Amino acid sequence: MHLYPDNRDVFEQITVLAPGLLGASVGMAVAKHSPSRKIHVWARRAETRVQCELLEWCHAVHSAAEEAVKGADLVIICSPVETIAPLVERIAEHLKEGAIVTDVGSTKSLLCHNAKAAMPAHAFFVGSHPMAGSEKSGLEYADRDLFKQRPCFVTPLPETPETVTEQVVRFWMELGMQVCTISPETHDEIVAYISHLPHILASTLCAALQKKDSKWRHFAGAGLRDTTRIASGSPILWKSILEQNREEILRALDTFEDEIHHFRSALANREWFEVSNLLEHGKHYRDSLSPDATEQ
Repeated sequence: MHLYPDNRDVFEQITVLAPGLLGASVGMAVAKHSPSRKIHVWARRAETRVQCELLEWCHAVHSAAEEAVKGADLVIICSPVETIAPLVERIAEHLKEGAIVTDVGSTKSLLCHNAKAAMPAHAFFVGSHPMAGSEKSGLEYADRDLFKQRPCFVTPLPETPETVTEQVVRFWMELGMQVCTISPETHDEIVAYISHLPHILASTLCAALQKKDSKWRHFAGAGLRDTTRIASGSPILWKSILEQNREEILRALDTFEDEIHHFRSALANREWFEVSNLLEHGKHYRDSLSPDATEQ
């Protein structure tokens, strides 16, 4: 795992494909930190393209992804994970010499290998996963400070030139992110535990509660709301994430099932010392988490 110093390489033209919450936030953040850069966008929906034409940070809007990437030094694909590799195939022959393509997908192993296979010899793909965003989606929720002090994974393959990886790392650092490099496979193991498992737990808790008396929801306090906030994420997007990281998520679920079985056994057997011990370990881990940027 590598950490990089805060040097900068300037990408004169940056193209954002699929400017939703993350894509539009990238555009806004780039405009804030490097106003001289030209930002081009492509959106599948005509209404999104019309919205983008009205935004100050957006210098050109394209109806075809192939046109949007022409002349781009850096292309950032912000579409759902299952569409990223197909988009790379679509734009590959239109990339200029030395162009770099990255993404914001929350799974990496399958995605990075498929995207790399689709790239032409004269351009490069390096996976990225900025750990930013919310349960909301859409252009209207974009925020130029979304990436400030948030973690970001950059996931090069072994054959990726170091200089190319460094350029992607420096780009995200310029937007205020805390960046590290890691293999796509290790990334998927980590996020299965720290991101995908929490979403599953929140969603299944809500699914279980939905089977109870519907009036119970009116008595819910901050604890339930805080615990289940992420369950409001798009089921369509999350289904794709779970499909692509299935094996690592199953291993994470096995670990959690062992832990919840341990807790249930201690409670059933009135082993109060062990119950307290488990609660104490949980508190210690939660208190040791780095504060979210919104909590600072």
